[in-house]
Amino acid sequence: MPKPNILIADDEPAVLNAIYRDLNPRYAKDYKIVRADSGATALDAAQKLSTRGETIALFLVDQRMPRMTGTEFLEHVRGLFPDAKKVLLTAYADTEAAISSINKIGLDYYLLKPWDPPDERLYPILDDLLTEWRSASHIEYEGIRIAGTQWSLASHDAKEFFARYQVPYQFLDLEKDAKARLLVEGALNGQVKIPTVFFPDGSFLVQPTPRQLAEKIGLKTKPAREVYDLAIVGSGPAGLAAAVYASSEGLKTIVIEREAPGGQAGSSPKIENYLGFPSGLSGLDLTRRALTQAQRFGAEILATQQVVTLRIQDPYRILVLGDGTEIVSKTVLITTGASFHILTVPGATELTGKGVYYGAAFTEAMFFKDQHVFVVGGANSAAQNALFLARYCSKVTMLVRSELSTSQYLTDALYMTPNIEVRLGVELVSLHGAENFDAVTIKDKKTGAEEKLKGAALFVFIGQRPRTEFAKDILRLSPKGNLLTGAALKDENGKLPPDWKLDREPMLLETNIPGVFAAGDVRFGARNRVAAAVGEGSTAISMVHEYLTTI
Repeated sequence: MPKPNILIADDEPAVLNAIYRDLNPRYAKDYKIVRADSGATALDAAQKLSTRGETIALFLVDQRMPRMTGTEFLEHVRGLFPDAKKVLLTAYADTEAAISSINKIGLDYYLLKPWDPPDERLYPILDDLLTEWRSASHIEYEGIRIAGTQWSLASHDAKEFFARYQVPYQFLDLEKDAKARLLVEGALNGQVKIPTVFFPDGSFLVQPTPRQLAEKIGLKTKPAREVYDLAIVGSGPAGLAAAVYASSEGLKTIVIEREAPGGQAGSSPKIENYLGFPSGLSGLDLTRRALTQAQRFGAEILATQQVVTLRIQDPYRILVLGDGTEIVSKTVLITTGASFHILTVPGATELTGKGVYYGAAFTEAMFFKDQHVFVVGGANSAAQNALFLARYCSKVTMLVRSELSTSQYLTDALYMTPNIEVRLGVELVSLHGAENFDAVTIKDKKTGAEEKLKGAALFVFIGQRPRTEFAKDILRLSPKGNLLTGAALKDENGKLPPDWKLDREPMLLETNIPGVFAAGDVRFGARNRVAAAVGEGSTAISMVHEYLTTI
């Protein structure tokens, strides 16, 4: 498999040579470094690489090139290599042009010249961008291979598992690839079972469970300690923020995740309003950074484990997992977030994983290139994923029950993207398709008129269902199932529930069980934003410390 390319362009020979001199020793092992002395030369090189089926991981180009500026060049090649990272080399006078390029062409970063020393001002930036590119790219990979079919729910689940854990894989579609079918038949003595997952060591798993996949790739599924200071249920932004702060402050911390880290935010292709990232970052990238940070400080992360029961055995809070394992902790923080509502219209159940997906645009977008797809929902998650799908699909139609409830920058972006259509005031009536989804019937809520629309896939981003099933018999919930904390535990007369026995009042994020806290979307009154969840997760640790001084 050919190495991915890094394309560098500058019209000044001395600068071009300096860039190559600094990049070559660090990146030549994993990337081919292609040099161009003008925008036109760079464009010709990019077109030839595209024709040969090669890929470009990163463009590093000068803004002030004659006849074609760096921004103009990047605009030309965006369609050839939509996933490539884009970096401009600028002078102080070009800063305004670079900032405007963030919105215009999706610029990832701009570097001021000179960049010496590269160890501080060049490599950390490029390392981050290339790591993010590798985790998100769908390049051919000589490692883990998933043999299945596009319209198989189990195959989709395997792809989603590896994508969310940022493990590179290659998908082999047995309906399109005769060699892949022969590979499966050879491994299974003539049988075909999907998915069959092949690993670089020559082993394979047939129709594996998430637990089997987790154990195979080395994720932890069993606790290492007998007692913890803090057990965090859920690894979305709130849970990961709490894990970073708790473990960095010396608390023995464990995080239990039943699916994949990142929560709903983990499936977001781009978060643009998170402090400190002017070009935005993907939910997967944010999750990767947070996981690495938490583990660096000593937090344990348990994968594919679901908490089924919470019980109190003072001074401990005990979490019982689905396999019977018990985790004993002095405090518990619940950050299980919320999941998207499941469609109940005719056809939805039968077509799930067969063209109907919940929060999986990042995983499936490449498989619907140049096709018409639908996005159901009108909040930020729906908008972010619609914009991501629009990079690959010929048309994206958003189906919104009432009005958009997106941040202004997302609203503007939706209406500025020519291949996105926003349909307001419509609701789903039914989904259609024999072997896979091929159409949706919608109804105009004002006129009652129904319309059948053809399309290749439908991505669902509606509603919030708090994940509180395991705690409903012991913790107080709102009518919609969110955990009540702090002042929200009081009734209309200002009285706390009878099971609160302490003289003090519950802390802001504390539930009706002392030492059990909640943060993020699972909590009643929380604001559904990534930054808000991170803030609550961080704040919870000060309350955990305060509680621990009392036991």
